[in-house]
Amino acid sequence: MSTAVIGLALFAAVLHATWNAFLRSGADRLWTVTVMSLAMAVVATPFAAVFPLPSSAAWPYLFLSSCLQVGYSVFLVLAYRHGELGQVYPIVRGSVPLLVTLGGLVFAGEHLTLPAMIGVVLVALGIMSLSLGRTRASTTSILFALLTGLFIASYATVDAIGVRISGNASSYAIWIFLIYGTLMTATFVAMQRKLTVDVRSPETWKAIGGGMVSLIAYGAVIAAFALAPAGPVTALRETSVVFAALIGRMFLGEALTVRRVTACAIVALGAVCLGSS
Repeated sequence: MSTAVIGLALFAAVLHATWNAFLRSGADRLWTVTVMSLAMAVVATPFAAVFPLPSSAAWPYLFLSSCLQVGYSVFLVLAYRHGELGQVYPIVRGSVPLLVTLGGLVFAGEHLTLPAMIGVVLVALGIMSLSLGRTRASTTSILFALLTGLFIASYATVDAIGVRISGNASSYAIWIFLIYGTLMTATFVAMQRKLTVDVRSPETWKAIGGGMVSLIAYGAVIAAFALAPAGPVTALRETSVVFAALIGRMFLGEALTVRRVTACAIVALGAVCLGSS
């Protein structure tokens, strides 16, 4: 990979861990992720008027992916309610390539390569390490984190199919932001009855900032995908689990023990093996 691709993938990794820190530090995390999604939808709206519509065959994938992303957001909020960024985030990110690989083995009969087998073992060991010791993640946070990973793996699979038949990857992404933002807002209203956004509140601008960081992270990954194969780029992005542990320590006051750093590094290495395979 070129230096530009490596730089874009690492930049996306840092930004992805950063917007999760925005969410983890929010007072009302469901409200925070809803305002983040709403901000992304607002930014995407003018682009929807310029770019062509996705093909009709892609719309079921757009709606299914958006629904799955709402589920992902809700379970991520629940995971952060019971665990720290440096615990939950590595489990979420590490479980995605693990679940995709195991799903391919079970449902598609795909044979595991040696790097994939090593990756499965490393990710499993890393996740187990995060669940042990004095600063271990709670059972509840681990369960919600794994369910979050399942939602991510599901919508990623849907998007992989939908974007290919959409006719325009940019249009597909724009409408994902629009539909997801609308559904996430509707979900919040259904659960909380009313969404209040005070533009003078620092929490509002923090949530909007998180949404913009998420948008830029997505754009950086798309740019990297345009320059290099998806596998190595995705694998490199999974180093975000290490950045999440560092951000949790520096800005959220979370513990940064040798055990946690080692576990995060093991998860990242395992994810790299799975992605590169």
